[in-house]
Amino acid sequence: MEVDLKRYFKMVLKRLWLIVLFVGAASSISGYISMYILEPVYTASTKVIVNKSNDSPSGLQQLDINSVSLSIKLIDTYKEIIKTTAIMEIVSARYPDLNMTAEQLIRKVKVSSINETQVMTLVVEDSNYERAAKAVNAISSVFKEEIPKLMKVDNVTVLNEAKLAPLPPPLKPNTQLNIVIAFAVSLLASLAILFFIEYMDDTLHSGDDINKCLGIPTLAAIPKIKRKDVKHTARTSRKQVGEVANV
Repeated sequence: MEVDLKRYFKMVLKRLWLIVLFVGAASSISGYISMYILEPVYTASTKVIVNKSNDSPSGLQQLDINSVSLSIKLIDTYKEIIKTTAIMEIVSARYPDLNMTAEQLIRKVKVSSINETQVMTLVVEDSNYERAAKAVNAISSVFKEEIPKLMKVDNVTVLNEAKLAPLPPPLKPNTQLNIVIAFAVSLLASLAILFFIEYMDDTLHSGDDINKCLGIPTLAAIPKIKRKDVKHTARTSRKQVGEVANV
């Protein structure tokens, strides 16, 4: 096993330049695609809270466990109502500058909520941050206005709207993450290719290989002579001949 590990280590060192070239090229291509080819995607969000309807004569709401529980149960219903044409067609008609149809708005908006809370989060992703912020604010505003007509309740409040400025960093592509992933994948791929080549190579590299394959010992081995060694030997021989002749 130790001999095999040394063999693989030498194999990696021998083709280290190829691994570096492959990994460097893959990482560079990934970074270039992430920075200059892939379209950035921005995200804008708003938060909406669902409360008990304001049916108190004094105009003040009394918070109790039953009302909170009812509001939490209503959130699942509201999440489905938001992503319907009844809401999105109004948004599309009232905000033509968004240049999006009801179906496009439904595909872009994502509605989520944290368990056991009365807060819903609306998120819109778009290649243009200003348009994403305007869209999510418009959806929240229209939903707040239309829900009393649809559900005969008035218990939705917008906690915060998406800010149009400053411009946040894009959600994706994540250039640094893509480069790291490309580096790791290309490194593993290059090592896998080298090990596969080594596995498929049936060349006898040493006397031990000959002994394992043929079952006979090695009597002698002819070393591989490099061209520079031949030239050096020739120059040394000529020098020695000249010295002898001078003597």
